[in-house]
Amino acid sequence: MSSRITCEVHDESPVTVVRLAGTLDLATMGSVYRRLDACLAAQPDALVVDLGAVAVRDRLALAVFAATFRRAEEWPAVPVVLCAPPSNTTRWLAETTACRVLPVRRDCAEATRAAGAAAAPRLRARLEPVAEACRRARELVVDACARWQLPEVAGPASVVLSELVGNVVRHAGTPMQVTLTLRRPYLHIAVVDGSRQAVRTRVPDARSEGGRGLLLVRQLAKRWGCVPAGNGKAVWAMVPAS
Repeated sequence: MSSRITCEVHDESPVTVVRLAGTLDLATMGSVYRRLDACLAAQPDALVVDLGAVAVRDRLALAVFAATFRRAEEWPAVPVVLCAPPSNTTRWLAETTACRVLPVRRDCAEATRAAGAAAAPRLRARLEPVAEACRRARELVVDACARWQLPEVAGPASVVLSELVGNVVRHAGTPMQVTLTLRRPYLHIAVVDGSRQAVRTRVPDARSEGGRGLLLVRQLAKRWGCVPAGNGKAVWAMVPAS
């Protein structure tokens, strides 16, 4: 990170706490975002950002936390809570439209409790890149939907996860981490693999037998996307679960 701001990451499972110290401005906000993004890639249950030792020199730089919040809402679907901001920063957060949605607490202990309480139920599985993985993925969805009483979601979610897993088997060929998270009104589905190559939808030839998987995902999910995650990528989708 920039020499003007430092970052300490504490994995206080299930909540990851990030303590920033130094100057936050337009020159350092990019490095802060990348560090927070890397923390999210580890898929914690919740993320707390401690601003107690931060001097904000440009209120526009606070947009980095709104961007992190929006990123976390889609994937990995975790709550983000800020804590201990200086008085002027608290006022700017309240006055900035993009930042009004950010939860803010007085100190780290209170923020950690709030973040932990807001953490959503999850189901995780490690799968190998074999044909059997698609069947295991469908079983995982059925198990999750039964546990969370979402029988009407099992069908579309099974198709979505099966297609995402199948894409890894066919193209990435690496072990994968599958995560199902219930943050109403959506069931969040994510598959993290070891390939940096982004996935792209394409319109297959009418005579092609395959190539329609991501088109199905796009039809069944409210939103979906692909983002870098560690040494690979995460492909995520949000299936309505209201």
